[in-house]
Amino acid sequence: MTLGPEPTIPGPLVHPTPPSFRPPPGSCDSHCHVFGPAATFPFAPDRTFTPPDVPEAALARLHRTLGIDRAVIVQSASHGRDHAVLIDALRTGGGRYRGVALIGLDTPRSELDRLHAEGVRGIRLQFMPHLGAAPADEEILRYADLVEPLGWHVEIHVAGTGAVDRFGVITKIPTRVVIDHLGRVDLNDGLDSPPVQALRRLLDTGTVWLKLSGTYRVTLTGAPYDDANALAASLAAHAPERVVWGTDFPHPNLHGPMPDDGILLDGIPDIVPDERNRHKLLVDNPTELFDFS
Repeated sequence: MTLGPEPTIPGPLVHPTPPSFRPPPGSCDSHCHVFGPAATFPFAPDRTFTPPDVPEAALARLHRTLGIDRAVIVQSASHGRDHAVLIDALRTGGGRYRGVALIGLDTPRSELDRLHAEGVRGIRLQFMPHLGAAPADEEILRYADLVEPLGWHVEIHVAGTGAVDRFGVITKIPTRVVIDHLGRVDLNDGLDSPPVQALRRLLDTGTVWLKLSGTYRVTLTGAPYDDANALAASLAAHAPERVVWGTDFPHPNLHGPMPDDGILLDGIPDIVPDERNRHKLLVDNPTELFDFS
């Protein structure tokens, strides 16, 4: 059994500050997670980190505070390929949730069909060393071939120069591609670094989407994340029809201050000042990308 460090969500979960910004009806948190409870949904034996329990009920409480109606729950590496916890949350949500799965190249079509029926609409591929080995380029395309018949997207989790390093293979993926957390670029290199330029060129393909999430992971200045919000704003203005927003709640594998989700939400008007484009960001774009009714 390979266990990661003890719980990586530092301290108790922070109760969010009631936000000043009120999102429009139908708004979506396009990136969040649920963990356990482990007594009901055990963590994977080969996990690389062990989070505390953060069940669907905690996620629902957060969304009520923020005024968020829908969400996309991304399967955590701590649960691996056992999607019982994700399926339970999707059923509990009664249509308010969509899911993103973690699969293998040996996952049978019958399992993919089952996940689709429950509300899964994409898979996530990890390129972060703390989450395990990354797939090779050839494997990335094989994953895409597995899920293309279902209309799913392929979610790419990279950091640093990852948008540059994986640029070629991303442009070959036949499905929609979603890049997590602003590509987790290094803001030490500025707002026009090669990775940021690569994100813009990927958005220009028309098949790549970007999650304007994880600003607190990118910031150099800390809350209220003005530097990361400026990056998000530049990318949102570049392709307002292919960006979505998310909290990344409950902020796993964080080695720093726990973000206040109310402050994250209040950053949205700075990221997208135009009300019509904010509606795209929070309602229209996730409705299309994640196949909400």
